[in-house]
Amino acid sequence: MYLHALATAVPPVAYTQPECWEIIQRSPARERLSKRSRLTLQTILRGEHGIARRHFAVPEISRIFEQDSDALNAIFRDKAPRLAGRALEAALRQASVVPAELDALLICTCTGYLCPGLTSYVAEQLDLRSDLVMQDLVGLGCGAALPLLRSGADVLATRPRAVVACVAVEVCSAAFYLDDDPGVLVSACLFSDGAAATVWRGTPGPSGLRAFDFRSLHLPVERDKLRFGHRDGKLRNLLDPSVPALAASAVGRLWAARGPRPVAGVVCHPGGRDVLTAVAPVVAPHTVDASTTVLREHGNISSPSVLFALEEHLHTQGIPRGGDLWLTSFGAGFSAHSCRIGTAL
Repeated sequence: MYLHALATAVPPVAYTQPECWEIIQRSPARERLSKRSRLTLQTILRGEHGIARRHFAVPEISRIFEQDSDALNAIFRDKAPRLAGRALEAALRQASVVPAELDALLICTCTGYLCPGLTSYVAEQLDLRSDLVMQDLVGLGCGAALPLLRSGADVLATRPRAVVACVAVEVCSAAFYLDDDPGVLVSACLFSDGAAATVWRGTPGPSGLRAFDFRSLHLPVERDKLRFGHRDGKLRNLLDPSVPALAASAVGRLWAARGPRPVAGVVCHPGGRDVLTAVAPVVAPHTVDASTTVLREHGNISSPSVLFALEEHLHTQGIPRGGDLWLTSFGAGFSAHSCRIGTAL
């Protein structure tokens, strides 16, 4: 399938990491934490850990840790469709596609649950056709964007003349939790909100770029190393210290199976500073510079992150020549995914 547009969206309000520390300082939730936990938060948010600022869609972010599960669900229901819709509208304009021409809408998320899914809300928001093919992908965590593209390719395989949109959107701030677990603390310092939308056809677009060679790796024995749990009716991110090494190992297995086509560059999910440090040697001599930039400017946006990094790579380095871009994402499951984005050699 061929890429016709890629657009991203973030909430208008952003906070630096030191500003996030000041917010926690003023939060009543701080009093529930041990001295060690408060020191951990201070060290990460006031130190150099690869993130300069993060965007949050939640209003009154200073009260996020006091919100009950009903309030958090309401925030997700309000903010996630808006973010997804903004990204999709921008992508449709970029592709010169009017909403009525869209044949399929696929959306992935993991930071909230709606039934009907986000596709229903976004379709209503953009006044899409009532016979639109809609698919919602949930439960794949940070790695979901590439399996979502694979589902888009499946739609185009059966309907080659279709116009397909794939949107990854997360309101991670609606899933923030705070307690003395080290992984929970690190999660509160990493994640942010945003959406990325892509538009695809079965025929080449202006860039000539196409997505192909999708691969996945699923390691259920490692499931508890990275997943959402529930406490007090809220989502609570479980993040084991072994995740950077686990991600590097899984990416390494996909990299080893990539086949003989040349690779001109690598685009990796920017899961965190330690994750990128662990993955970088696996894909050397290629760099993960675009991912490092996205992490610095936005933090970890979960599933849209790899598409933010793709946008950054294309913006700074242009269309790859003499090889493909090799994309990789990973997350809950534990799972890892890859695909190629390139032109005909």
